[in-house]
Amino acid sequence: MTTRTQTENLQRRATDRAATGVAALQDALLRLTRPLTVVEIDGQPGFTADGNRAEPFLAWVPALEPGRLGDPDFLTRHGVRYAYAAGAMANGIASEALVCAMARAGFLAFFGSAGLSVPRVEQAIARLQRDIPDLPFGFNLIHSPGEPGLEDAVVDLYLRAGVRKVCASAFLTLTLPVVRYRFAGIHRDANGAVVTPNMVLGKVSRTEVARKFFSPPPAAMLRALVEQGHLTEAQAEMAAFLPVAEDVTAEADSGGHTDNRPALSLFPTIAALRDELQQQFEYARPLRVGLAGGIGTPAAAAAAFAMGAAYVMTGSINQCSREAGTSDAVREMLAHADQADVTMAPAADMFEMGVKVQVLKWGTMFPVRARKLYELYRAHESLEALPPAERQVLERDYFRRSVEDEWAQTSAFFAARDPRQIERAERDARHKMALVFRSYLGQSSRWANAGEGARKVDYQIWCGPAMGAFNEWVKGSFLEAVEERRVATIALNLMFGAAVLTRLSWLRGQRVAIPAAAQRFVPLRPERIHELLQEKEI
Repeated sequence: MTTRTQTENLQRRATDRAATGVAALQDALLRLTRPLTVVEIDGQPGFTADGNRAEPFLAWVPALEPGRLGDPDFLTRHGVRYAYAAGAMANGIASEALVCAMARAGFLAFFGSAGLSVPRVEQAIARLQRDIPDLPFGFNLIHSPGEPGLEDAVVDLYLRAGVRKVCASAFLTLTLPVVRYRFAGIHRDANGAVVTPNMVLGKVSRTEVARKFFSPPPAAMLRALVEQGHLTEAQAEMAAFLPVAEDVTAEADSGGHTDNRPALSLFPTIAALRDELQQQFEYARPLRVGLAGGIGTPAAAAAAFAMGAAYVMTGSINQCSREAGTSDAVREMLAHADQADVTMAPAADMFEMGVKVQVLKWGTMFPVRARKLYELYRAHESLEALPPAERQVLERDYFRRSVEDEWAQTSAFFAARDPRQIERAERDARHKMALVFRSYLGQSSRWANAGEGARKVDYQIWCGPAMGAFNEWVKGSFLEAVEERRVATIALNLMFGAAVLTRLSWLRGQRVAIPAAAQRFVPLRPERIHELLQEKEI
């Protein structure tokens, strides 16, 4: 039992350590390993990180390290320290260097294999398995309705190479390859528990697609996989009671493929669906929902976790990092981007379907030119049917060669990648036109990644409004400089800052008046963050 003297000593200790003012509050908030106490000092709130609840007591919030944000089961299942994933930006923008840096810092990251050849992806697998053999990482599996054989080839590679995690993106529905990947090698352990070696993180913005990922695979697909020899009857029976994905990322207003959904509306909808299907199927391991799209500041990350996100996923902001597989020219363009400097443009991989991607419009003519190509595709039946004036503009400004030479290059590309596309083009003039137009769209991203100065006006740079928000947040800090933007430094600051702002919110809930100057988390050098996280409670 605490005596009056002990109480007075605790009170004196708290008030002695406490200090008033913005600097004192900011200092106490940053000490995330220690509880924060607010006491009254001469009628003003005094802040201390000594953790003692002593009178005159006004408020108290517990310690909150960034590794405690999100779903602890996500951390355990994926073997990471933080509930944060770096998305698989295509064409190797989410590079081997980026994946290694994130894995070594305790984050999950996915290599951006979409748009790359199978041999190039195989090369990336070999490097990552060599450089970070004992750390978690994953690869992208993108829906390829125009090239269904590509999905099969990529899944064949992943299974052969032992890739254990994929981020399944841009799926309009389930396909046999993604189901085959998920349940390949399914078996029972010595205790009879079902083990699935491969994990799928579905990235979706539509509830009907989320439902498919969170549900067991359709019986027809399992039968097909059995008939094709990819699963045994016993394996198909086990798979019939498991979800295709335990993790689904609600993809809001992101760069690249996106439906521009508002995160505040999308996440609760997908979370409600998760709860419905968890109750319906009674999975042994609960389903999880993460959030992507617009995550470019600690405030956005904190909001995601406050809504119940199991994890957050970033994309656009990683593209400006030093480790990203892109050019310095692109990094500089991204560093100047505002939130309004993005727009939608036709996607190369789903061009004929009218699917769009979100891209940077500042400093490039790509969005305008891409939309023009789609208009021409919709209005004409073949390259030969293009009006002479339109054809002249394409040859002069877009292709910078004759249409015939552009087709020759396109034909050579698809002859190596998917010869069936050439066979179809010989029968279908409109498909031939689509392949030529897709060639421009596809090369525009590679020109950007390579930093081809002569093609800067044609750069396709996938980007969402998170990039502009990030630039506004880091203005005036060390992260404003492009050369300081390391992917793990960015991630660590977002998670640390999210924890700081979460504690700030808890103070507001106890009616502590927060000065405007204390409501913003300023980026910290990683060594300072690690120093703060190593502090022990007093």
